Amino acid sequence: MAEVRQKKRVRRPHNWRERFLEHLAISSNVAAAARAGGIDVSTAYKTRRNEAAFAAAWQEALCQGYEALELEVLCRLREGELRDGLNDRKYDTAQAIRLLLSHREAFGKTKAKQSCEDEKEIIDRINAKLNAMRERMKQSDKTKRDDG
Repeated sequence: MAEVRQKKRVRRPHNWRERFLEHLAISSNVAAAARAGGIDVSTAYKTRRNEAAFAAAWQEALCQGYEALELEVLCRLREGELRDGLNDRKYDTAQAIRLLLSHREAFGKTKAKQSCEDEKEIIDRINAKLNAMRERMKQSDKTKRDDG
């Protein structure tokens, strides 16, 4: 007789998404972020495929990580590498710059999209204020005509 396998329900931490995204922004490393969130890497990728909001937050976390990396590289280029004998690390700055250049376009598009959304919100608020001012002016004109 054939056995029917039941899917084992995996219990995940209730706040794994927040922990995953926070660590992804810091590390830009999906596997490390998954460990920090207490989940499998496959869970992260599946959730990204199935949840648009999570996919957008994932992209935002990567943008934050990219910006941090860019600032770190700029700092190294300006100040040079600290070598103290106790913690003597060597960084491949040329490789970091190549990485930044390869990701600049993708993250630039994301930042541009965010700027457009912010711009649209600002324009909408300005238009709402202008409409309110026009309405007050109409009411004021009407009151003056009624009084005069």
